[in-house]
Amino acid sequence: MRAPISVIIPTLNAEADLTHCLTALMEGLDAGLIRELIISDGGSEDATAALADAWGADIVTGPASRGGQLRRGCAKASADWLLVLHADTTLEAGWTGPVIAHLKGQKAGWFHLRFDSDGFAAGFVAGWANWRSRFGLPYGDQGLLLPRALYQSVGGYPDLPLMEDVSLARALKGRLAAIPANAVTSADKYRRAGWLRRGGRNLWTLIRYFAGVAPAKLAADYVK
Repeated sequence: MRAPISVIIPTLNAEADLTHCLTALMEGLDAGLIRELIISDGGSEDATAALADAWGADIVTGPASRGGQLRRGCAKASADWLLVLHADTTLEAGWTGPVIAHLKGQKAGWFHLRFDSDGFAAGFVAGWANWRSRFGLPYGDQGLLLPRALYQSVGGYPDLPLMEDVSLARALKGRLAAIPANAVTSADKYRRAGWLRRGGRNLWTLIRYFAGVAPAKLAADYVK
């Protein structure tokens, strides 16, 4: 029986984070879960591509847009399940058991978010993310495990520069479930911008998206 999961990771100058992400996946390889690793790169100028090649990944290249990168990566996948991860996210040890249990169903699954940082702010932001996810809005940094047939039936990731994860989550409404394992993501962006400022900006961006502001406009404002 062939391994059931294709892993898809979008990258852009992800050399510093990618090794940690991939090392955590070895548990799944040892358990016979992972069929292939697909890196969808958006034009990295560091050693991301060389690192991905050294790990035996299939590399897909194209313009830097996370939605477009994920769409291209998922289109190349051959397994029955798609595990989508960000390069700065690692699955915590022990994740294979809950994933094996999840594979018995037909829903998409999200992991519980945790930051690689201690303190009240990190716990509060992660708690908000996990609460929000229970109402059908997990973000990409939590990881997503999808039956390929379900992914295709809802049209897949839209080619958007921002909010591609929210768009897909909305399309999957009622067909999302929590996986009782942690996805540990980097807190570097929060540390640089400040937890309150970064968290507030994320929430304001989400509100504007629901209000109908174009993702291209949101992406342009987000990097200012």
